[in-house]
Amino acid sequence: MYNSGLNTGQENSGVVGSILVPVRFIWPNGGRRVSLSGSFTRWSEPMPMSPSEGCPAVFQIICRLPPGHHQYKFYVDGEWRHDENQPHVSGNYGVVNCVYIAVPQPDMVPNTIGPETSGNMEVDDVVMRPEGFAQYSEADLQLSRDRISSFLSTHTVYELLPDSGKVTALDVNLAVKQAFHVLYEQGLPMVPLWDDFKGRFVGVLSALDFILILRELGTNGSNLTEEELETHTISAWKVGKLQLNLKRQMDGNGRPYPRPLVQAGPYDSLKEVALKILQNKVATVPIIHSTGPAGSCQEILYLASLSDILKCICRHFKHSSSSLPILQQPVSSIQLGTWVPRIGEANGRSFAMLRPSASLGSALALLVQADVSSIPIVDDNDSLLDIYSRSDITALAKDKAYAQIHLDEMNIHQALQLGQDANPSLGFNGQRCQMCLRSDPLHKVMERLANPGVRRLVIVEAGSKRVEGIISLSDVFRFLLGV
Repeated sequence: MYNSGLNTGQENSGVVGSILVPVRFIWPNGGRRVSLSGSFTRWSEPMPMSPSEGCPAVFQIICRLPPGHHQYKFYVDGEWRHDENQPHVSGNYGVVNCVYIAVPQPDMVPNTIGPETSGNMEVDDVVMRPEGFAQYSEADLQLSRDRISSFLSTHTVYELLPDSGKVTALDVNLAVKQAFHVLYEQGLPMVPLWDDFKGRFVGVLSALDFILILRELGTNGSNLTEEELETHTISAWKVGKLQLNLKRQMDGNGRPYPRPLVQAGPYDSLKEVALKILQNKVATVPIIHSTGPAGSCQEILYLASLSDILKCICRHFKHSSSSLPILQQPVSSIQLGTWVPRIGEANGRSFAMLRPSASLGSALALLVQADVSSIPIVDDNDSLLDIYSRSDITALAKDKAYAQIHLDEMNIHQALQLGQDANPSLGFNGQRCQMCLRSDPLHKVMERLANPGVRRLVIVEAGSKRVEGIISLSDVFRFLLGV
């Protein structure tokens, strides 16, 4: 029927740097075979739509479209139709639906070395954009929140401490190169920093620090050298990071204010620690026991995370989950996580996804600029293949790869392959990706996020594994605590 037409955009483009917004098209009116065609496909080769899980009469597809005006129509069982419940106009192709996609306005941080906001490793700062909300009782929600808040307020950090274990810490005078190798060899995403001169812990070194360092040293097209990393101490890097921050705060002597270490004591409540993590946008909080005059003698006991606290919640309510009615709700029905926007929704912060062929440099830039800790890696159909996280940067320490590669010449697939070589059990086949479905109840999502090392779940479509959204630990706690 439509063999030619407008050329207002392209679909499923993987070109890094182009502005493409994932948009969900939905046909809710049943049928056996449903396809989508529009100005963005030049009105040719209709794209098959998939039945929604648990609702076979509703068909959907996610397309990546450039900002601007688009027209579209559905091909249902051999007949062209439009959705009367969506905006529509009459044109050259009869009555067609129409949509305007605005240019995304993400809350970007400056493309410079950031302030000392990562005294601890940052966590995802995502915008809630659920697809739709089912009706649930506000009383049920408040009851669940009150019971969880009461539990967290009456239990202390001591419940998180293992019977035995160790915490690795580094001296601030250690060379960055050596610190890089320590994180890689011991599989650590971050380590606390000890200043022997001050006699106390002063901060942490995280994977984000190494991303910023490698980007800084890799500017102007030069390869990274061992000498540059060998001569730079952790302390010097932290000072340089502050000085390079364009929005630094200055004191009376013209020195930038360093951000104090976010820490907690063993007698603090679990709720206090959770709120510190959320409010300071960090991934872990060192638990420090201080003794002596004015707490001059410090001993680090543990690195507490939201995962640890969530595990306590799951364990405590394991046999009384009915006392928390909100946990039975599917995640698609509550205000939780970041979702690919539906057709007709206002566009907020863009949902970041990359192809395996995208350069490592572009992935690192996106992690820094969009202030996220991970990026789903998808194929041309936006189906999940893998995920690139900040902590994956430490794989470049293997065989000193950082001194042999160019960030813009290595692609994401190659970068992840380095990690696979170090740990053959995790390959570029999605095994590293923790996933869930939109129909999964909240308690099931919480149980998965409580597993060690899991910080987010990618929401995928059943069968096709098309990415529909992402839920992080911080999302869950903001929802449960109502903050």
